[in-house]
Amino acid sequence: MRLRHGLAALAIASPLALAGWLWLTMLSPFTYERPAHLAPVAEGPHRVFVYGTLTYAPVRWLVYGRAGDPEPVVLEGFRRTGLDLAPAPSARVEGLLLRVDGEELSRLDRYERLGIRYERVRVTLRDGREAWVYRRRE
Repeated sequence: MRLRHGLAALAIASPLALAGWLWLTMLSPFTYERPAHLAPVAEGPHRVFVYGTLTYAPVRWLVYGRAGDPEPVVLEGFRRTGLDLAPAPSARVEGLLLRVDGEELSRLDRYERLGIRYERVRVTLRDGREAWVYRRRE
C-alpha cells in the first residue's frame, strides 16, 4: 500500500518538477539578465520567423502570453541543423511568422537567451518580407 502511494506521488511530482525546471531555465526572469551590449528592444510591431518549439501554440502562450495568429512561411537558403539554421543555397525551412510587440519580443529574447545562446538576425523570407530569426551563437 505504501509503495503504491509513493509511486502515485512520484507520478505527480515528476511532471511538476520538470515543469518547474523548464520554467526556471527557459522562462523565468530570474535566470536571465539581458547582456549590456545588446541594443534595447524597439517598440513593435516585429515579425519573427520560428521553426522549432515556438511553432507550438502552448509554448508561445507560455513564453509571451498568447498563441497569436501565426502565418505559415518559408525561409529559403537555409536548412535546419538541430536547434539552428545553417546556410544551404538549395534548401528551405518551413516555419511560422509571428507578429509581436516590443514586450513580447523581449520575452522571446529571454526564452532564447539572446546574447548568450542565440543572436537575433534579420532574414528575408521567400515572399520578400523581412523577419527576425534566432541563430545559435558560435
